[in-house]
Amino acid sequence: MGRDWVDWHGAYADPDSPLSRRLSAVRDQIRLALDTAPAGPIRAVSMCAGDGRDLLGVLADHPRAADVSARLVELDPTLAERARANAAALPSRIEVREGDAAFTDAYAGAVPAQIALFCGVFGNLTDTDVAATVAAAPEFVTPGGVVIWTRHRREPDLVPSILDWFTAAGFEPLSVSPKEAGFGVGAHRFIGPPRDLVTGRRLFTFQR
Repeated sequence: MGRDWVDWHGAYADPDSPLSRRLSAVRDQIRLALDTAPAGPIRAVSMCAGDGRDLLGVLADHPRAADVSARLVELDPTLAERARANAAALPSRIEVREGDAAFTDAYAGAVPAQIALFCGVFGNLTDTDVAATVAAAPEFVTPGGVVIWTRHRREPDLVPSILDWFTAAGFEPLSVSPKEAGFGVGAHRFIGPPRDLVTGRRLFTFQR
């Protein structure tokens, strides 16, 4: 039987839980990406978005919230509906798409973005699928755009390899949380040439 992802989100209720501390670190990187984005509209996408509390939590009080158009892709209908409810009062234009975030078609028309969130994804994939998703990351962001990602630091720790894969894909590191934090949160800026999204493709299979 697969994991109950609605129940899993319950750990956010404890502000001292590793999940809550990781969320805080992700939000810090989202704020920084918004603060430093060029003037004008800001596109964002979120892969396996859950209830959207990372991006939507920042937009709730960020001065550039009205500039943001975002697509959140989430398979679980309960979490997707929570995200819609959380987005309803925001000045941002938020689309919550209920579907499998592994398929590139889910992002057609929403990328390239200035901010792409790959959070809560890499810890649930095979190493091969993590590498394939990072290799496809240039299709999600504009040159200068930022990918924010997470991964646990349990052994064998994949974060050093993830850093290498982002470099190989044309990104430069902006921030990576220290191993002693107990979680991995990274932000990478794309410095390569534009790359179109290749649709009709599955990037990964979620390991439930």
